[in-house]
Amino acid sequence: MSWFISILHFISVQILNVPAYLMGIVAAVGLIAMKKKPGEVVAGALKAAMGYLILGAGATVVINSLSPFGHLILKDTGAHGVVPTNEVITAQAASQFGAQSAYIIVFGFIIMLLLARFTPLRYVFLTGHHMVFMSTLLAVVLSVGFGAHQDFWVIAVGSVLMGAIMVVMPTFAQPFMNRIVGSRDGNLAIGHFNTLGYIIAGAAGAAVGKRSRSAEEVKFSHGLSFLRDSMVSTTVLMMVLYMVFAVWGIIAIPHDALLKVFADSTSGASADIGAYVMAAFAQALQFGIGVSIILYGVRIILGELVPAFQGIAQRVVPGAKPALDVPIVFPFGPNASLIGFLASFTGGLVALTLIAVWLGPQFGLALILPGMVPHFFDGGGAGVFGNATGGRRGAIVGGFLNGVLITLLPAFLLTVLGSLGMANSTFGDADFGWFGTVDGLIARTGMPLAPVSMIALALALVASAWIFKVRCVDKGWLPAEDRAQWLASQDAPEPRKVPANS
Repeated sequence: MSWFISILHFISVQILNVPAYLMGIVAAVGLIAMKKKPGEVVAGALKAAMGYLILGAGATVVINSLSPFGHLILKDTGAHGVVPTNEVITAQAASQFGAQSAYIIVFGFIIMLLLARFTPLRYVFLTGHHMVFMSTLLAVVLSVGFGAHQDFWVIAVGSVLMGAIMVVMPTFAQPFMNRIVGSRDGNLAIGHFNTLGYIIAGAAGAAVGKRSRSAEEVKFSHGLSFLRDSMVSTTVLMMVLYMVFAVWGIIAIPHDALLKVFADSTSGASADIGAYVMAAFAQALQFGIGVSIILYGVRIILGELVPAFQGIAQRVVPGAKPALDVPIVFPFGPNASLIGFLASFTGGLVALTLIAVWLGPQFGLALILPGMVPHFFDGGGAGVFGNATGGRRGAIVGGFLNGVLITLLPAFLLTVLGSLGMANSTFGDADFGWFGTVDGLIARTGMPLAPVSMIALALALVASAWIFKVRCVDKGWLPAEDRAQWLASQDAPEPRKVPANS
């Protein structure tokens, strides 16, 4: 069986783990289904793959800019704790749970396609790296809960759970996505395992922002009109943040440690304070560049993948929608994504304080430090969802609640990860937190009750999503309808006054 495991490992790691390949394959299948010419199939597949690679390149630039910023903040504040990083915890788990994870991701993908084909939940989850994270999480919590020598049940139950969650979460988020794209039958779905945070952000926006204008309508004076360009405003804001914490670092961090904050393998430590300050300035510029690259990559994906996906929808999985990574929503709210990022980070700090003064001493929860990368992507997405239903207030409140969520949930998740929970890292996004914790607690009930209960959980999730899809999504329900009507009345032209003597 080692050769079979090797093939599954190759498919899961070398193909399904590379979203660009997955995008290219899906685009090619869709164009073939549409009976396009070979040249158009090749061109469309390559453009879809390159669009995702461009998006990934932009994400790498942003991550490389945010990592030293987060390091600087931790140095400034002296905080110590667990930093949620999906890539790190997955790498730590790979040696012990890699085989089970490979089986789960392949069989889970097949189950997802069957659910998309034969139920109303017609979503095809295409965010490959999140599929790898979720399969690893399930392999860990089920192995810890079921005990030793239960690999068959770990793989079987894990595959069912994974296939279910990949169609259930896009279903519940679809009305909010439709509000974002401005259509009751939008052709895009969110395929990112922070969906609970986005749904809460959208619901919070609808509750608090009934009379709030969109964050994209911020009016600047003539002297500040250059800030209407989202790339410029994003970069300026990051420059201010970087400078504030850089100056704080000059006051709080010892001189030798300060010069190493922005050190890397090529440039080494900063030569003096001036070089340190300019390194902070350069990182802020890199952040703005990275965001611009992400937006460009998203536009290419939307231009190539969505039309090709119509071929799959018509022939393979009728009516299916592609569920894509969260940057897909950033072009619909550049200002809102930035507001959501900052509000999410603030929420993370508040939740960190809550754990430090109450939840930690009371329940033994670990301190979860706010990581810049999850707060940027998850918080930015939450800001766009909150803005779509509640304008500026929705972006702020939705982003803040997301920050609280992705700080508290990883702390609870650590309690069901077994010895891996002592590895000083954990999974960071909201769905990993709630789904992993629930599955881990059920798995602890042991054999044979745990597998039966978890299959029942998967069926209950699919059934509830099925009902929601039929009764709400398919009937065109949109959240925050009263706010939309208020906006329409505000934007409607005033009736012309008729002279009294006419």
